[in-house]
Amino acid sequence: MACVARRVADGSVLKLIRRFLAAPVLEPPQDRHHPPRKVRPRTGTPQGGVISPLLANLYLHWLDHRFHAHNGPGTWAKARLVRYADDFVILARTLGPRITDWVEATVEGWMGLSVNRDKTRTVRLRETGASLDFLGYTFRYEQDRFGRDHRFLNIVPSAKACARQRQAIRAIVNARTSFVPLPKLIGQINRQLGGWAAYFGKGRSRPAFRAMNGYVLQRVIRHLNRRSQRPYRPPKGVSWYAHVHRQLGLVLL
Repeated sequence: MACVARRVADGSVLKLIRRFLAAPVLEPPQDRHHPPRKVRPRTGTPQGGVISPLLANLYLHWLDHRFHAHNGPGTWAKARLVRYADDFVILARTLGPRITDWVEATVEGWMGLSVNRDKTRTVRLRETGASLDFLGYTFRYEQDRFGRDHRFLNIVPSAKACARQRQAIRAIVNARTSFVPLPKLIGQINRQLGGWAAYFGKGRSRPAFRAMNGYVLQRVIRHLNRRSQRPYRPPKGVSWYAHVHRQLGLVLL
């Protein structure tokens, strides 16, 4: 709140933000026969709250400022900090204990936050098989496609990002949506695929897009067969691929 108060002087706005941070949160019970448990947080911001990313950026701005100060790793180690809300990656030619000690002392000691040790690790991308997942992408070095004796840094949609996309498709196309008119259902799928493709259009995304096309096609075919007691068949002389993509209007990534 002190960081917010440096920019906002309206007391009513500050009071509203304080009440938002102190709002109770419903946690799912361990036993499904019991009601949800109401918990009033004492520290941090509510996970999934609409204002939580903004408050995280306001507070972690001082991590950026301290990192690039004259006594920070951005100066004495020529390191680079890439941060998105509370997720960040430090890029440096050599990563030793001096940088890790600085991060722990700054984030935990000076800022009073907790570093997630399970998600924090040191990666040397030049090593064989090494990769880094960040913001839905996987960064890794791969062999040259033409057989030349060098590797190149490639980015592809991560396995978790593809799994989340398949889950989103299953939420749209399932037995509970059999009553949805087919044009409306196809429009929902197209919007979901279009947004996903717009974000993951960088790097070598074609293999992931091709796999997603096949998954969505099979999902739609199963859905068409499930909508009626009689098996669904495309028009005579038309393949499933042409029928779903050209006649029904399903987009291709």
